[in-house]
Amino acid sequence: MTERKTLGIAAPAADEPVGIRKKGRGWEIDEKRLDALHERAREMRRHPTPAQDALVAALKDVETGGYSFKRQDVIGSAIVDFACKPLMLIVEFDGDEDADFAPTRDRSLVEVGYRIERLNAADVLADPAAAAARVSEVMRERWHERKERARAARPARTDTRPAPRSYRDR
Repeated sequence: MTERKTLGIAAPAADEPVGIRKKGRGWEIDEKRLDALHERAREMRRHPTPAQDALVAALKDVETGGYSFKRQDVIGSAIVDFACKPLMLIVEFDGDEDADFAPTRDRSLVEVGYRIERLNAADVLADPAAAAARVSEVMRERWHERKERARAARPARTDTRPAPRSYRDR
């Protein structure tokens, strides 16, 4: 009798880059699987946890710099609790059911530029205002990081031409 083959998820090696590949709306994901992820995220948005509701209510009272979060957003093959895509910031609650995949998922998200901030759900329920203040602080830090990175990425001015002479100097 031959051994039965099954499909499994192979964990990438620690030194193997995960990166974005151009397929499946930017990531290498089958369209059917991506549609299923979006449907699952939609269902999760309809039934939020008490900690998610508490954080959403508390975020309305803190300064977010005009940025907003999308709840239960699909990024790659991951459904994240809160995502602010312009700042490339993810807020995740500890204690989710997908804790086995979290290190691999987090590594792939960090590799493409996202910052992941973890909050304990019990702490958010105990003091939502403090959790929202922490998120606001992280947003401010992230905004400054991205601004500095953009400034550093700008090419240095290489124009060595002399300044134009005015008409009076002729």
